[in-house]
Amino acid sequence: MRARLLSAPCPASTAPSSSSPYLPSGSAGARPRLASWKPRGPASAPPPPPLLSLRARASMQPAALPHDGQGGPLVHGVTNTVVGVLGGGQLGKMLCQAASQMGIRIVILDPLPRCPASSVCDEHVVGSFTDGDTVREFAKRCGVLTVEIEHVDAATLERLGKQGVDCEPKASTIMIIQDKYRQKRHFSKCGIPLPDFMEVDTLHSIEEAGEKFGYPLMVKSKRLAYDGRGNAVAKNKEELSSVVASLGGFEHGLYVERWTPFVKELSVIVARSRDSSAVCYPVVETIHKENICHVVEAPAEVPDKIKKLATSVAEKAIKSLEGAGVFAVELFLTEDNQILLNEVAPRPHNSGHHTIESCYTSQYEQHLRAILGLPLGDPSMKAPAAIMYNILGEDEGEAGFYLAHQLIRRALDIPGASVHWYAKPEMRKQRKMGHITIVGSSKISVKSCLDNLLQSNSSDPKEVSPRVAIIMGSQSDLPVMKDAERVLKEFNIPCEQTIVSAHRTPERMYDYAKSAKDRGFEVIIAGAGGAAHLPGMVASLTSLPVIGVPIKTSTLSGFDSLLSIVQMPKGIPVATVAIGNAENAGLLAVRILAARDPELWDRTLPPALAHKEHSSLNTANTCIGVHR
Repeated sequence: MRARLLSAPCPASTAPSSSSPYLPSGSAGARPRLASWKPRGPASAPPPPPLLSLRARASMQPAALPHDGQGGPLVHGVTNTVVGVLGGGQLGKMLCQAASQMGIRIVILDPLPRCPASSVCDEHVVGSFTDGDTVREFAKRCGVLTVEIEHVDAATLERLGKQGVDCEPKASTIMIIQDKYRQKRHFSKCGIPLPDFMEVDTLHSIEEAGEKFGYPLMVKSKRLAYDGRGNAVAKNKEELSSVVASLGGFEHGLYVERWTPFVKELSVIVARSRDSSAVCYPVVETIHKENICHVVEAPAEVPDKIKKLATSVAEKAIKSLEGAGVFAVELFLTEDNQILLNEVAPRPHNSGHHTIESCYTSQYEQHLRAILGLPLGDPSMKAPAAIMYNILGEDEGEAGFYLAHQLIRRALDIPGASVHWYAKPEMRKQRKMGHITIVGSSKISVKSCLDNLLQSNSSDPKEVSPRVAIIMGSQSDLPVMKDAERVLKEFNIPCEQTIVSAHRTPERMYDYAKSAKDRGFEVIIAGAGGAAHLPGMVASLTSLPVIGVPIKTSTLSGFDSLLSIVQMPKGIPVATVAIGNAENAGLLAVRILAARDPELWDRTLPPALAHKEHSSLNTANTCIGVHR
């Protein structure tokens, strides 16, 4: 399949004429359902009602609907409930796109006339979601209220909830999440594992925190901190004053966290319905650039034990909050395999964008299902692997738009890629302008597609990480070992060839073997010459598969090397091939890699077997056709 540029144009039948009183002058045909109003002020006479389109007026008359025979109105489609969304950014836009597919009506409240969601919602009310009067008026149009940004007027939502207005998730949850220090205290009381933290309000208190937690020290704002904003690192005591000043001073509200030496950042999307039933999406890894999510890999490449632990922590955290919807739980994986909660978002999240293409139910559809009390959908992945790349502004203004367009043009030619452009009117450096999701048959294939895309976007060629290490004890082994390299190159598998001696350079061998997995190697091919120590020694230091190649020598013709490999003790497996047959070692490495790479698997099949599988597939298809 080819890439798709996702868009949801307004139906032509609903577009008013250019003389419509509900459109600003000079905007004929654009954003046809815009309704702009201001909250009521004190006045002696009743104020006129806000301007509404005919579509909006019709949606406010549920009594006109026929009944279903059981006392309730007849439901046309999925639901008659109008969903009100506080915020009209890119999350709101994708929420509207999911709602459009299900025939669910969405009204958004956002202060920007040209916000991303304005082109795809049923109605856009121009107003502030932090103003209580505006939020109260907006709530009158909706059957259920939800958020696509947590920085809203939660106090007004709390009062509305007490008056019977349906808000999901609950205002109590949004209040907890809005204040990150309060969030930490809440989860700490619930027994959720967290980095150590403490509140600071004076220079003396933050100096005490530095003495207690050590340096570097993470200093954070309690409120309005996201996408790297509101966070700063003090490398030593001398930097504390400047770091505090950069965050607005102690009066802004600050707290500190012990520095967490994590090895990966993970995320789990949890969906909870109104009846408290919950489902979790597969654990993903998030990769950040300047504290902004840049790449998401799904599923995360971590052991099953870590996935279960991450999911358990996420479920426990969300169980402690009130209300329905989709929640994102950001986590740290530490060096000692602990899972620590970083923070929670009470809404769809950047780490779940990939679900639109990769999962049976996207996080956006799931959020709508959850808040409306509909059955939750299947969160599992329908593609074996996916990778999401955020299109961040690389320059200001038109120069930034040009660079983004070049990237999009290349992405549209990649099989399995989908482009999402948020249509934000202003380009700024590091601003989230869109994203690209690539789905494929394996993590290797989607990573390769992204690498090729980004390499094309740079004037400097990007170095490809080797997947196979070919090592030998001396230069004299090279004539034999080069056959393994030749085979790997035939299959376009990057490899590294180097000299590592078990007895001449034991420290280098130790470091090489111990770091091989972290460097991205997946298989090691080790030549065994006269000494014959190398394959076994390396295998004892790494969990990667090791293939030993016995090399013929002038004394025992390579039998000493062969016997030393096959007689390795239990618990330290080493594969081997015939003496001097590095070509087979290369082919064996290819097949090991192909076991989790379907595209590579098809290329490794011997011709006769490939023909047999093709014939079997045709036979199966014929049988299916007869059965039908």
